Amino acid sequence: MTQLADLAQALASGAIRMVDLTHRLDPDFPVIILPPEFGQCARFRMEEVSAYDHRGPAWKWHNISMSEHTGTHFDAPSHWISGRDVAHGAVDEIPLQAFVGPVVVIDCSEGAAADDDFELTVAEIQSWEAEHGPIPEDAWVLMRTDWSKRRGAAYLNMQDDGPHSPGPDPEAMRYLVEHRNIRGFGTETVGTDAGQGMHYVPPYPAHFILHGAGKYGLQCLNNLDQLPATGAMLIAAPLKIKGGTGSPLRVLALVEETA
Repeated sequence: MTQLADLAQALASGAIRMVDLTHRLDPDFPVIILPPEFGQCARFRMEEVSAYDHRGPAWKWHNISMSEHTGTHFDAPSHWISGRDVAHGAVDEIPLQAFVGPVVVIDCSEGAAADDDFELTVAEIQSWEAEHGPIPEDAWVLMRTDWSKRRGAAYLNMQDDGPHSPGPDPEAMRYLVEHRNIRGFGTETVGTDAGQGMHYVPPYPAHFILHGAGKYGLQCLNNLDQLPATGAMLIAAPLKIKGGTGSPLRVLALVEETA
């Protein structure tokens, strides 16, 4: 128990800091909007069942409803057509070891501030690696854009031709999956792909390439500006939904404080 006891002591003392990377679930949090001919993602809804009253004198509780892909959420391989035949591709089948692991953060906030359609490219990744070292195998890679600081309509940033938000290009995703064998990819935007990701080949390359390779996605992350480029540990465990393609979840990072 020594290692667990040491971890508990480090958390209690503040030597290891916990960072909440999750947005609050409420009815106003934006969800992805698809063309009207497609089915739509449901927002979060909460209905009071009782509140220490005639409906239940000693208890308060709610019924809740939402899409699997509402708020800060996890994408399983079965979410995308490329991953529909991946073994252990639903959230209830994913090995537990996948939910806790190392994380690196690529800071794209300056580029995203200047360009709503900023692209994470292989050149950007390799520039990061020149400073911090190669991305370790089986790590989460998070794309920091500070998009989580936006509110309301600015978060989806819908224009006449659809949403505009930063994301990776296809070559970047192939590099991360094929050359770095990452565990998964996460963003602060409403999806792991750029808002205009439908125009790439393949369309929505983060979804297509990640899930086809049995990798995972995280989106609508928060507080990425509080994480170091390397060295943090990510905890991201989705609900155990039978056959689920994704799930809202509480994403936490453990960060070792330095003197």
